Amino acid sequence: MIQKDSKIYIAGHRGMVGAALTRLFQENGYDSLILRTHSELDLTEPVAVENFFVKEKPEYVILTAAKVGGINANQTYPADFLEVNLRIQLNVISSAYRSGVKKLCFLGSSCIYPRDCPQPIKEEYLLSGPLETSNEAYALAKIAGYKMCLYYARQYGMDTVSLMPCNLYGPNDNFNLNTSHVLPALVRKFADAADSGAEEVTVWGSGKPLREFLHVDDLARGIMMVMEKWQSPEIINIGTGRETSIAELAKNIARIAGFKGKIVWDKSKPDGTPRKVIDVSKIFRMGFKPEISLEEGLKDTLAIYRAQRDAGMIRE
Repeated sequence: MIQKDSKIYIAGHRGMVGAALTRLFQENGYDSLILRTHSELDLTEPVAVENFFVKEKPEYVILTAAKVGGINANQTYPADFLEVNLRIQLNVISSAYRSGVKKLCFLGSSCIYPRDCPQPIKEEYLLSGPLETSNEAYALAKIAGYKMCLYYARQYGMDTVSLMPCNLYGPNDNFNLNTSHVLPALVRKFADAADSGAEEVTVWGSGKPLREFLHVDDLARGIMMVMEKWQSPEIINIGTGRETSIAELAKNIARIAGFKGKIVWDKSKPDGTPRKVIDVSKIFRMGFKPEISLEEGLKDTLAIYRAQRDAGMIRE
């Protein structure tokens, strides 16, 4: 049981997931969080990470830090996505073990699963077929991170849990069109088009792929739950169990944003995996249930984007 005064290190606390976790723990009275910015601690540097763990001695670690991005970023910088994530994972997981951490939560991604595996995607489908090529480097890194946690548990008895979420969105999302995922990219495009009176918006692909979207605040609640209840190093999926097409998502965002123009689909751009909805039966049996609907989450995300844009806070 994690106590209110337990020393909890949230690696990547300024990212979307890390920030949501930090808010949740603080709201629930956990007053010994250990937080470091990238400038304070570069997780790709092994000596710095080892020294940090020796000095701070965290009891619990939640590894949310990662190099992330959408299809365009993954295809443009595959070596970076593989190398940076491998370095972060190796340094944090190995140092956590050597410093005697009580439990470590590794955050992966549903992109670890084969491109064409049966739906909904069960945890046991991992490595049963080829990966989606558009984000293969990131997926390989995340698979390696999970396997490292699994093998440390088997060989050394380290208490690890590896959580695989579906597509995430919410506060602290990345709205940069060159590196963002599909939902924040659509939020930016349709909000800007609606506010400028544009007549059309061009969207990548055919609109046919099916995706599942989980609000990051719901993920944070799920992470807190598995840290308390899940006692196996085997992966566990987390999501909503509900899917929506990219075309339907685009139409809903356009409607909520107030865009009245035409949506143009650029079919010369890649779609990515045709369908991706994960089996969430394990975590649902544990008691997890998403609390934020996609409609509510989209309204909040649009409001957040517009506020950040108008304040000049969007990272380019």
